This record gives sequence, structure tokens and C-alpha cells, in this order.
Amino acid sequence: MKAWRIIPLIAIMVGLFLTTPTITAQAKTYRLTAAAGHPPIFLWVTLTRDYFIPEVNKRLAAAGGKDKIIWNQAYGGTVAKLGGVLEAVEEGIVDVGFVGTIFEAPKMPLHNVTYMTPFGSKDIFKVVDTIAELQANIPAVAREWTKYNQVYLGGVGLDTYGILTNFPVKTVDDINGHKIAAPGPSANWIKGTGAVAVAANLNTYYNGIKTGVFEGTLTFMTAGAAIKVYEVAPYICMVNFGAQFAGGLSVNKDIFDSFPPYMQKIFKDVGAEWSRKLAQAQADKAEGALKAMQKAGAKVTFLSDVERKRWADKLPNVPMNWARAMEKKGLPGKKVLEGYLNGLRKRGVVLVRDWDK
Repeated sequence: MKAWRIIPLIAIMVGLFLTTPTITAQAKTYRLTAAAGHPPIFLWVTLTRDYFIPEVNKRLAAAGGKDKIIWNQAYGGTVAKLGGVLEAVEEGIVDVGFVGTIFEAPKMPLHNVTYMTPFGSKDIFKVVDTIAELQANIPAVAREWTKYNQVYLGGVGLDTYGILTNFPVKTVDDINGHKIAAPGPSANWIKGTGAVAVAANLNTYYNGIKTGVFEGTLTFMTAGAAIKVYEVAPYICMVNFGAQFAGGLSVNKDIFDSFPPYMQKIFKDVGAEWSRKLAQAQADKAEGALKAMQKAGAKVTFLSDVERKRWADKLPNVPMNWARAMEKKGLPGKKVLEGYLNGLRKRGVVLVRDWDK
């Protein structure tokens, strides 16, 4: 072929290439399962159903709606039971789940620092914000999510704990010899008091007390009202063990990595807002929950500051013992404990016992 014939042919081919429309990424529909071991009577599940999921959908639509999610919602342990959500998300059985870190102490010990450190602060925001600092500043804390193939979206703060019993409690001495249901690490809150800790969870408190398996439970007031445990344990002693970090919402990392960047940002943003809304909802409902139980016949006692200190002083130095145990496992237990206590102090909390001194 002559050179003068080749040049026009190349020009035509280049022109066709330049005028061909760019092929855009295909819209995708994701089918995701959201799960929790607790039923939706609890706020962290309610807000997952009523805020997180619809808000994610809303923002996907506002971004153009090219990507969509069809949600399967499985709460109350229907897909993953309490203590099984971390593994379910890790393996992809569940895509988005509420992981109760209190039930995952062997795998996520550093996230249990609040439960290992009683008599902290009743302010949920101060506790949640302090834990967020630890996650940001201590890599080992953040790794407790990533090592199990998940991306952390937001945390759960619970209103301050008290004790509900079927016998009156006005001092720490009154629980001596009684069986008390205590979830996970909270069993440490009654060490040295003469009480016997019995492993249990929110799903078993009511029937456990009713049938005599135990005589009371350590719990927070919004839960006590939700499961009506006051019907079988009508004596409420507001010990104020402190608000607690109890877990978080996470998404399977493989699924998260498959999202386009804008979608990842939506999940992160909505997760952070879910966490703040949950903290506010817990705080708003805590006082109302106590009043509702009182109105229903519960007898409420508020432990004095002097008696709180007596209770705290009866305990072994559980937080420091825990920190040392973490160090032996190669984890920064002392750094996490000091970070938590100092985080509370700088937020104005006066501790009844300086566990790190």
C-alpha cells in the first residue's frame, strides 16, 4: 500500500477512537445481610434498622442511584447469635453486623477496657469519645477489627450500670452470698464482695431470675426497662458503675473493598452518625427508663459517693491486673488502661479510685 493511502486510513481510525463514547462502570446491586444477636427492642439494633440502613440507601440514591443495596435483616440471633457475630462477619456469612465486644473478650480484649475498669463515668459521650481516641492512637486497638477481616463503622455506648435484684441492696455488703448475673468482664465488678457471678446475657436475665438461676443482674437501665427485668427483680440500686463501650457496627472487609470509593465513604459517614445518634438516644432514654420502672413498682436506691468508694476499694485492682495480663500476651494493656483513664480525666471525670496509681 502506498504511504499516501496509509496516512488517511490512520487518521480515520484515530478519529473513530476519539469519537467513541467512554464506557462507564456498570451499575451494581448488592445483596447484603445485616445481623445482630440481640432483638430490635434494643437501641443499637433499632437504629441499625431505622437509621443506618435507610440512611445508606438515601445517600446512595442522592449520589445518582447507580448502585443499590437489597438488604436482608436478621436480628435476634436468627443468623448469628450473641458472641457469634464477629465470626459471622469475618467469614462473610453476615455482611454488616453488630459485634458485641463484651462477648468477644478473648478475641478483642483491648475493647473491653471499660468493662475491666468499673466506676468510670456515667457520661456516654465521654466514654465513646475516649475509646475513639484509643482506636485512632493505638494501632493494636484498631487491629482487633482488621485482623478479623472487618471494617469498623461506629461504636456503642451504654448508659451507666446498676444492679437489679429480687432483694434490697443499699450497701455493697448486701450482695454478699447472692448469685448475680454478670455479662463477660463485668463479673469483676463484684469480686471481693462475697457475691457469686453467674455468666449470662440480656436474653437470659428475666427467666434466669424468675427460675432462681440467679437473684439479680448487673445491667444498664435502658435494657432493664426494655426486657422488663424489674418485674422479677424489683429492687434497683443505682451503683453507677459507669457507662460502657459494648461493641460496634462493622462490615466485612472483602465486601467493603468491593464498594466504589464514594460508597465506602457513605458507609463510614453514616456509621459515625449512627454511633452519635445511639449515644444520644441511650442518654435520653436512661432517665426515662428508670422512672418508668419506678412507676411500674420498682424500688430505686441511689448509692452514695462514700458507698461507691467502699465498693471500689473492696475490689482487687482488676484494671491493673488486666493490663499486666495483656502485656504478657504482647498487647499494650498498660498503654490502653492509662489512655482510657487519662481520657476520662481530661474530660473532667473525677475517679473514685485511681486504678493506675
